[in-house]
Order: sequence, then C-alpha cells, then structure tokens
Amino acid sequence: MVRWATVGLSILLGFLFTACSGVATVPGTAATGNPTSAAPARATEKIAPVDTATPTLPPTATFPPLPGPFQTSLLNALDTPHAYLKDTCRYLYDKWSSGNSAPGTVAMVVMFHIITDAALTDPNQISEFNFRLLMKSLHQNGFQAIDTRQLDGFLEHNSRIPARSVLLVADDKHAASYFDVLFRPYWTSYHWPVVNAWISDALTTDELWQQMEGLNAEGWVDYQAHGVVSDPITPASPDAYILSELNGPMEVFQAHFNKKPIAVIWPGGGFTRHAVVLARQAGYRLGFTTNPRGPLMFNWVPLAEAGDPKRDSWIPEGPVDDPLMVLPRYWDTDAATHLQEVIRIGLDAAAYAQANKTAELEYYSLTCLPSLGAIP
Repeated sequence: MVRWATVGLSILLGFLFTACSGVATVPGTAATGNPTSAAPARATEKIAPVDTATPTLPPTATFPPLPGPFQTSLLNALDTPHAYLKDTCRYLYDKWSSGNSAPGTVAMVVMFHIITDAALTDPNQISEFNFRLLMKSLHQNGFQAIDTRQLDGFLEHNSRIPARSVLLVADDKHAASYFDVLFRPYWTSYHWPVVNAWISDALTTDELWQQMEGLNAEGWVDYQAHGVVSDPITPASPDAYILSELNGPMEVFQAHFNKKPIAVIWPGGGFTRHAVVLARQAGYRLGFTTNPRGPLMFNWVPLAEAGDPKRDSWIPEGPVDDPLMVLPRYWDTDAATHLQEVIRIGLDAAAYAQANKTAELEYYSLTCLPSLGAIP
C-alpha cells in the first residue's frame, strides 16, 4: 500500500512541476517528441519550427514511368529500333543537354561502290549523273556531311551534329583523281568530308600511297578500315582470318595515316557476333553493314532480329547485341528515294520527344539529379 502511495505522490509532484515551469507536454507525444496521435496543440504550447529541407523519399516511393522508345511505321515491319545505352540517367542527361544535338537529329549513312560516267555494267554501280542528282537532293533538303568521329560522338554522347546529317562512304580503293573529280567540289562548296573504306592490302603502289597520304593530310578524306583481303566474314571464317582483317588495317593506318581506324566497314557486309567481339577488342568503335534498314538517331538504331525471306541476303543484326557495330547503310542507287522518309522520321521523333519531355525530366529530377546534377 505504501508503495502505491509513493508512486502516486511522484506522479502528482511531476505534474505540478511541469505546470509551474510554463512548458506543457503536447498530448499524445512520447518522450522522444514524435507524434503518436493527431490531437491538436494548445494555444500555449511551443510549436517546433518547420523543417524546410528536401524530404527523403520513402523506400516505397514510385517514380513516373518513362515513355517507350520512338516507333515509326516508315520502317519495314521487321526492322525495329534498338537502344544501346544501358545508363538511363546518362542517356537523359545527354539527350536534353542544351549543348548537344536536339531530339530528332538524324544521320543517314550512304555507301558508294562504283561511280562511273561510262555505261552501267554492274548493279553496284551508279552513274555520275545520278550521283550528282543525289548530292544535289541532299543539299536541297538540308543535309550536311559529317565524318566518322562526329558520328561516333553523336551516337555515344549525343554530341552536336547538323539536324540532318549524312555520312558519305566510298568503299574500296580509288586513285586521288576519283575523289578530286567526284567529291572535292562538295568539300570546296559545302565543306562536306567523305569517308573512304580503305582496303589495306599489300598491292598498293608507292604512288597510290603518296596520293592517299596527301588526301589524308588535307583532312577531308576520312580513311576507315575495309579489311585486307576484304572477303566477307562468315560463321565459317577462322579466327586467324578475322583477326587479320581487323588488325591488319590498324598497323597499315598507323604507318601511312598516323592514326588508327575507329570504324570497320564490314567487307561485303559480312559479320558475325564473334567477329564483332573481336572488333571491339581490336579497338573499333563503329561497324557498318550493307543493310539499308533506316537512319540513325541517338540511342536508336533500326535492326532486324531474324532473317527475312524477302531480303534473304541481309544478315539479321539484332542477335549480335551490339547495335553500334552493325549500323545500317543506304545504297547509293536508291538513297534519293528515302530522303523524305528520313526527314519525316526525324520530325516525328522530335515531336514525340517534346510530347514526353516533361515526364522524362521529372524522372531525371527524382532519380538522377543527386548523382549527375542539373542538366545544362
């Protein structure tokens, strides 16, 4: 009995002490000060200052979903856009940075095999007349030529390039006169470079090397690798052959052009997943097929996952799982017929990006801002 009386007296004294001190305990508040009920505070109670710090999102917080990749009906139904960047935050940072290419920027890769002013005797040939019509159409439709390093920067980091860009690729070995007659006028008038897919065989004469070294020194002929023997790589190709085709140009380019190629233009359009792995190990950053599936955009490359009976010579690139090493190219003979298609894809992609910009920036703000900072 005495024990309970003592406890009661302690409680009473504590209450009187609190009342006399002028500071009341908020009803429903534990000793730690954390609210345990929604009871309102009295007018005489001291209210804690509001915490203005950015609240930490609870572990169960949900983030706004990102829109899916841009799709278009202008591609063949079996050719679908493939993304290749794994870091979503870095992708959004590069996509929306004001110093980079605007969404909808397109790059069209066009390959030239033989441009001739003689009678056409091969389906891979294009007449000089039609070649000049194509170049005129490119210019009239607002395209500007870029080189391989510019394309690499665009595809990897969305580095700024013209909104409508074209990579002009002249396959195989040609004398300096070929470039002087056909391509130099566009370098002089529009500052358009041209890529030469150079075959690094041992049959090149000293005179031809001097011509190529001279063009390389001028800076407007961009030499990239096109093998040594330049026969197509197939699943039956031994490693010795594949490595020779990939490593041979590295040595030759260093000796004659004082650089190493960053792109392999797959000879005859032949490639395999294993060859792509070896090309990466050799130091190549880009690879080009002969499949004209569509234009290129940042983190967007049209490829096929399976073969198509209607295009049985086109090797499906999707299984390679490395889009940048199996980039599509338009054929010179029908590239002009695809110009409006390429332009429309770029415009539609730009509109799609703008329609989803708010959602993407909200996602970036919630998930990426702490690690990458504000987008410039």
